[in-house]
Amino acid sequence: MQKRAGVLIAAGALLAGAVTAVPSAAEPAAGGPAGPLVWKGCANKQYPRLQCATLRVPLDHDAPDGKQITLALSRVPHTAKTFQGPLLVNPGGPGAGGRSMAGFVAASLPARVAAQYDVIGFDPRGVGASRPALDCKPGYFTPVRPDSVPRDQRDERVNLARAASFARACGDKYGDLLRHMSTVSTARDLDVIRRALGAKKINYFGYSYGTYLGAVYAKLFPQRVRRAVLDSVVDPQGVWYRLNLAQDVAFDARHKAFMAWVARHHRTYRLGTDPAKVEARWYAVREALRKKPAGRKVGPAELEDTFLPGGYYNGFWPTLAEAFSAYANDKDPAPLVAAHKALASNDAADDNSYSVYTAVQCRDAGWPRDWGVWHRDNWDVYGKAPFSTWNNAWYNAPCAFWPVASLPAPDVANAALPPVLLFQATEDAATPYEGGVTVHRQLRGSRLVVERGGGNHAITLGGNPCLDRHLVRYLEKGELPRGAGQGAVDAVCPAVPDPQPAEVVGAAGAAGAAGRTDGAAPHGLLGHGLPGRGA
Repeated sequence: MQKRAGVLIAAGALLAGAVTAVPSAAEPAAGGPAGPLVWKGCANKQYPRLQCATLRVPLDHDAPDGKQITLALSRVPHTAKTFQGPLLVNPGGPGAGGRSMAGFVAASLPARVAAQYDVIGFDPRGVGASRPALDCKPGYFTPVRPDSVPRDQRDERVNLARAASFARACGDKYGDLLRHMSTVSTARDLDVIRRALGAKKINYFGYSYGTYLGAVYAKLFPQRVRRAVLDSVVDPQGVWYRLNLAQDVAFDARHKAFMAWVARHHRTYRLGTDPAKVEARWYAVREALRKKPAGRKVGPAELEDTFLPGGYYNGFWPTLAEAFSAYANDKDPAPLVAAHKALASNDAADDNSYSVYTAVQCRDAGWPRDWGVWHRDNWDVYGKAPFSTWNNAWYNAPCAFWPVASLPAPDVANAALPPVLLFQATEDAATPYEGGVTVHRQLRGSRLVVERGGGNHAITLGGNPCLDRHLVRYLEKGELPRGAGQGAVDAVCPAVPDPQPAEVVGAAGAAGAAGRTDGAAPHGLLGHGLPGRGA
């Protein structure tokens, strides 16, 4: 759910110049000078050693002397005598800014390990401080949006018109730029970053969509990869339409897990002890908000936006349960409005993120251009998994109208890499478990560490010491779990326990809890906020 997605097989001729047009695996094209980088201090209170730089890269890597764009980079430099090279980090998306990720990873790893790397963050092309930064239609998610679940053909036409208008606005504003917004182009940017750093090889650490970016980079430049960590792995066989339908089912299951947690804590939340009845009350809240949005801010679509982060990270469950309880039991909308503001409200940065999300996903792989396919598939999935299916469909619906054709998705199968370390939770909704298994089979020699029973997304450096031991051993010494055979799980870690109810009440408490949840730091950096938001 690269902030979540839908289904497509784009009709029409594909544009030339996809993966077949990239440099050969033997040696990347030079592409003109790439350095040296000029690093300047950009520290803040949280990351006092952070440095920043900019780098010019070709808009079109097949025309390296043509138009250039600018990438914004960050660095926490190594301090140890032992230097293991640059560690490029990416938080996912597509559309998530990555400069803060360098500070987070450097601060979260043991100091002795972080000190051996130059930890490098970057805002991908089109994102954040990189230029140009996309913003197709400012305020596109301003509440209150139309109900995501269409009750009739008129409702469906209203949402279709919104999606088509967004696609049209992107084409009108960014024209030729959209042809170069893809994972392959971003992967080729990474190799320009590598050359600018003066490194023969890079180390790589990606979460979520960042795992797909890393796998594509490794396919294009396998000889340039020293070590790679892929956490919460995108299934490359589903990009992007089918993956989003799979996400709909998985997010519905996580929503049901949340309902069961609320039922177990009936004494706190007073919503019942039967998970099915608790869930029925949630849908009753949704219907009430359709008739009268809370605070003129939270209608049914915004309710789904607000509860979607709970599918990524169970640390948000106490905040969400408090808001649910206050509205359902006491007719008090304030905690719900506060939770929406804390977890799902949008600003200019979110507009930018969504613009890049659509630009990359719509270009990356085929999407159906026949709305009848979307209509049929989403009603079919909705019948089994109603929580966010239609919300996700509308999030991705601009791809049905995208002004540039889609590229063929690359094959990321790879037998030329050093061993890669994969992490996957069994109940992850944003990148379902099958993705980790698939990529483990496709990357020969890789190792798969599974968090059994875990439902959170992006699981390393988030509070599970078993997972982090495997991560640290690999980054520090290259040590891997002993291989269990091709495609088999190589190591298993137990999931951390679900949270306990928060001792907070009212709107202020709900907002505060959203900011205090333990282990939430990685989730504030990742590219998930709205529903259907991507991996």
